[in-house]
Amino acid sequence: MTDATTDTTGTARFSPLHDLHVSAGASFTDFGGWQMPVRYSSDLAEHHAVRTAAGLFDISHMAEILVEGPGAPAFLDYALAGKISAVKLGQAKYSLLLNEAGGIIDDLVVYRLAEERFLVVANAGNRFAVVPALAERAAGFEVTVTDQSDDLALIAVQGPASRAILEATPGITGPGIALDELKYYWSTDAFFDGAPLLIARTGYTGEDGFELYIQTEKAADLWVALTAAGADHGLVPCGLASRDTLRLEAGMPLYGHELGTEILPAQAGLGRVVALAKEGDFVGRAASERGPADGARVLVGIAAEGRRAGRADYELFASPDADAPAIGVITSGALSPTLGHPIAMAFVDPGHSEIGSALFIDVRGTRVPASVVALPFYKRAQ
Repeated sequence: MTDATTDTTGTARFSPLHDLHVSAGASFTDFGGWQMPVRYSSDLAEHHAVRTAAGLFDISHMAEILVEGPGAPAFLDYALAGKISAVKLGQAKYSLLLNEAGGIIDDLVVYRLAEERFLVVANAGNRFAVVPALAERAAGFEVTVTDQSDDLALIAVQGPASRAILEATPGITGPGIALDELKYYWSTDAFFDGAPLLIARTGYTGEDGFELYIQTEKAADLWVALTAAGADHGLVPCGLASRDTLRLEAGMPLYGHELGTEILPAQAGLGRVVALAKEGDFVGRAASERGPADGARVLVGIAAEGRRAGRADYELFASPDADAPAIGVITSGALSPTLGHPIAMAFVDPGHSEIGSALFIDVRGTRVPASVVALPFYKRAQ
């Protein structure tokens, strides 16, 4: 998923936690119209904190859309690529919003809050594409689609100490299930200082962790409480820079890099997300059944030695020869803080997509040898 937005008014937007970030000494970046923390201390320190202890992220710029009504399960089966009607109460599901050509308008997480009530969490940068698309597709279904993005804040606690921190946070009461029993991609209702709180065991870092949905007016109090509870557990606030290297190591796609309206799920390794076996039509079904055109590039993982990392838009070649044609392009790349060598995701010609295929990255005019490797690059110990 991605973390940006486009405000149709062109006005800069601020998280409900903005003043706390300023007080903590955060550096900010304009992220698609939002002023969001890019780092507090250093990218590496924040990255390693999540891998070894815990990190605290403000992701309140994500979009939340409530879908409810007797027709909600059937509507979401039609509007999205997954079989949402099969999602159990309390369960979350990763899905895709496709266009008629099978391209990806957005990747989403859908929570089933009740039999006829779902929360769709979209990427902030796509809020003003997702909400109208869902509203348009709701025609003919007994369902309402409500944009709640401005009413909810979203805080993530990620890392091996995340559960202990939530359990130690004063004010969090009444989870419907003990957090040690909450499975990955499930959620539970709770309260924080009497306000409704949704605790989801989800995240975008490759570590164990939780995402907390809270009313915007209670977000600052929750952030402060989590910070205090995490002091003895190595919790640090983290910005978007570390979030990006964490998700890259975990092989998680980023909208606008690995995903887009011209990319079919099968090209991005997400063919399994499209439920072609479900009954009835859904937007993008015919194109998904046809699949990508012959020769369409596919997403792969790439690793190299040394310290020179390929970055987004760097070209890939099958030969170090200067006149060799490009056979791919990097979509995301970095020097992995955890692994200590360069990693990247890239779209390459199918003939060069097999694990072990030798490639060369053009890094500022120098052909750096690399090879295709399996995704994810990093997987936490269970």
